[in-house]
Amino acid sequence: MKTEILSIEGKKIKDVELPSLFSEKIRQDIVQKTFEAEKTIQPYAPDREAGKKHSASGVIRHIRHKWRSHYGRGISRIPRKTMWRRGTQFYWIGAEVSGTRGGRRAHPPKIAHFLKNKKINKKEYNIALRSAISSTAKEDLVKNRYKRISDNTKIEKLPIVVESKITELRTGQLNESLKKILGNLSSIKILIITGNSEKIKTKAVENKKVKEIKIKDLYPLGRLTIYTENAIKDLENIGKENKSKEKEK
Repeated sequence: MKTEILSIEGKKIKDVELPSLFSEKIRQDIVQKTFEAEKTIQPYAPDREAGKKHSASGVIRHIRHKWRSHYGRGISRIPRKTMWRRGTQFYWIGAEVSGTRGGRRAHPPKIAHFLKNKKINKKEYNIALRSAISSTAKEDLVKNRYKRISDNTKIEKLPIVVESKITELRTGQLNESLKKILGNLSSIKILIITGNSEKIKTKAVENKKVKEIKIKDLYPLGRLTIYTENAIKDLENIGKENKSKEKEK
């Protein structure tokens, strides 16, 4: 499978043989499973001292025959705080427990619940990653993802491969180059995948190195993606590594 390498002006430079990754069978079921495993939820929980930061006097005790105890007074044995006292007479109100004003929550979320990682085996992850990369070369999946692209619009030259010179452009130059390369599709938020040794100077576009690609970067399948020439070479190595590992198994 071959595709064109485009210049930063959007003109063809030469043809290049694509890695076998782009010819992989797309397993949407495994991709979705892996995407769910990669999901992270922002942990949240109340402060450990929530409900205990009251300004009144300390919490009274329930021990019998002790000073400042509410034992034997015919009131519920919940933690209380002293608001004022006159001699041996006290005015106290319930505090800290969930049924009181300003008390802590009954069953608050716990941080440990959010830190559990879902596991997925390496073979499935490799299949999902190859499927996600392969989907960037499928016109039907790209159109299915972006509803603004009409069915009559023909997207050519997928996957889009550009000379590595694009990584040297600054923000304004890069935007102009993308307009020439993508045409009417330049308004879509794209992903630029660069080689492991490359770095884009601007943060105006989303950029990932080959070794940093995750399923969530390409999901839903069919994301409009631009590869640099060096990225194609690095992807070829990833494909060979994954296949050799599977043969060893």
